[in-house]
Amino acid sequence: MTSPWSNWAGNQTANAARVAHPSSAAELGEVLRAAAGDGLRVKAVGSGHSFTPTAATEGVRVELDRMASLVRVDGDLVTVQAGMPLSVLNATLAANGLAMPNLGDIDAQTISGALSTGTHGTGAGFGCLSTFIEALTLVTADGTELSCSATQNPELFAAARVNIGALGVLSTVTLRCAPAFVLRADERPASLADVWSGLPEHVGANDHFEFYWFPYTDRVQMKRNNRVPAVDAPLAGWRRWLDDDFLSNTVFGAACRIGRAFPAAVPPISRVSARALSARTYTAPSHEVFCTPRRVRFVEMEYGLPREALREAFDGLRSVVAGLPYKIQFPVEVRFTAADDIWLSHGHGRDNAYIAIHQYVGAPFEEYFRRFEAVTTPLGGRPHWGKMHFRTAESLAQAYPHHADFVALRDKLDPNRLFANAYTERVLGA
Repeated sequence: MTSPWSNWAGNQTANAARVAHPSSAAELGEVLRAAAGDGLRVKAVGSGHSFTPTAATEGVRVELDRMASLVRVDGDLVTVQAGMPLSVLNATLAANGLAMPNLGDIDAQTISGALSTGTHGTGAGFGCLSTFIEALTLVTADGTELSCSATQNPELFAAARVNIGALGVLSTVTLRCAPAFVLRADERPASLADVWSGLPEHVGANDHFEFYWFPYTDRVQMKRNNRVPAVDAPLAGWRRWLDDDFLSNTVFGAACRIGRAFPAAVPPISRVSARALSARTYTAPSHEVFCTPRRVRFVEMEYGLPREALREAFDGLRSVVAGLPYKIQFPVEVRFTAADDIWLSHGHGRDNAYIAIHQYVGAPFEEYFRRFEAVTTPLGGRPHWGKMHFRTAESLAQAYPHHADFVALRDKLDPNRLFANAYTERVLGA
């Protein structure tokens, strides 16, 4: 009997018939052939930071913890095994004088999970993390390893960089990295009016810009990160602990527990939190600025939208929050990315704005998420593959121009649906 699996948020669980820990592509191929022979489906799991059941299986759960090593460094091209966590990748790159050009705000995911779901950071000049892939290898349903790049199997490359685990299991990834760089982080409270009046400049004049809106207020926290030559204003250790550990995790977690028990307390807590924020500016290596600890558990939905639809979607979200029968305890995150050419990327063919909504674990969320999805869908919204959503293949085929191409390639690579589960059947079809 295998141990049950659950994701980080605890909203997805599964019991696999067996668990495999391959240490190479060859061993992985054997695992896949054996599963197919026994009539079992297969899912590879990483660190469980997806909120969807994309990794859930009752068949064979493939843990990639033994496929997590550095393969080679060739200038700014770095090849790693797919099970490497982003935190280890960042340390490995730093040791070689390199860095990821952009990152999201946590580093707990494996590189394969982050890439396969379209994980992104923020920055008008940067696509999702998958745009940094120069080549990858994928072990497919028959146990063979396929390699692809922009020039080798380009159709597979267009599909596999964001593949939601439906085409095979990633084995290695080659990333084009940047020379290690320093960011100056400028974080400060502001009003929504300040954001909207200067939004083109905020997005266009900064390397990386995002903001967090506090529900039941007109207040936001703006974050602007820009490259600078050196670490000349490091954040004191006590201030980092106070802001990123004690206030953002310990105190915020306590406030969420109070709000879950006493919903009427949520709006005043949100107003106090928004007003209590203070500005801070500091410099640090890029990955230390991009990534912060997240210990307060939540569930999340995130939608990518055409950038010109942001204000309408955001105003719709404010109306949703105001009309809910319960209270929202988490700030709303807004980020920006550049267009790309990856078939199932949320940013395929357009510059995106992203709105991410959250709710504390154990608090009601479904009506909130469904109402927000109803706002974003007619605006061209595309759900993040690793975040909760309720869309189906029929709906998603309208949102992604290459949805049918991806399904056709899946039919070719996995005709017997070795890598299928309830999630892939819902978003891609049976």
